[in-house]
Amino acid sequence: MQKGIIGKKVGMTQVFDQKGNVVPVTVIEAGPCPVVQKKTKENDGYVAVQMGFGDVSVKRVNKPLKGHFDKADVAPKKVLREFRFDDCDSFNIGDIIKVDTFKPGDRVDVTGTSKGKGFAGVIKRWGFGRLKESHGTGPVARRGGATGANSSPSRVFKGKKSAGHMGAERVTVQNLDVVKVDAENNLIAVRGAVPGPRGSIVVLSETVKKA
Repeated sequence: MQKGIIGKKVGMTQVFDQKGNVVPVTVIEAGPCPVVQKKTKENDGYVAVQMGFGDVSVKRVNKPLKGHFDKADVAPKKVLREFRFDDCDSFNIGDIIKVDTFKPGDRVDVTGTSKGKGFAGVIKRWGFGRLKESHGTGPVARRGGATGANSSPSRVFKGKKSAGHMGAERVTVQNLDVVKVDAENNLIAVRGAVPGPRGSIVVLSETVKKA
């Protein structure tokens, strides 16, 4: 059975493994996530399971969403996400997915929205080198330089690395180890860093990089 859950990034800390080595981990508050809807090939054109996460007041939910939750007999949730499992038939509307679906030793992919950095130059955004700042360089030490030929092709190719908006985009970090699972407090610790600031929504799913 494939695994997946929605969570909220709590922050980073460190734990010690059985050999006494320090392991940097990200703590995620994951679940409980009720199954709100099942997408079917006949009705939607694809098969998926929709889960919800985070309680929200009924006053904060518009009428279409309220009807959506009432149909599933599920309390309104702040976040909805879909998972395209191979065995969606094993899930039923109203099922509660908890963090203990994962166990230490599992490997997961974590998807979130990275921190926004605003408008960034080419050095910060792409790691460009810089010009010398000695005599004669002028005020262009951190600029990107030439972007294309003059007469041919007389344009800048698509995808050219240049200054622009950095961060605030969907990022997936793959193949992270599950180090610890606290089912009582709905917490899971995964090795390393995951995208996004503290308090941001992340999605954990079984890794696609299976050995």
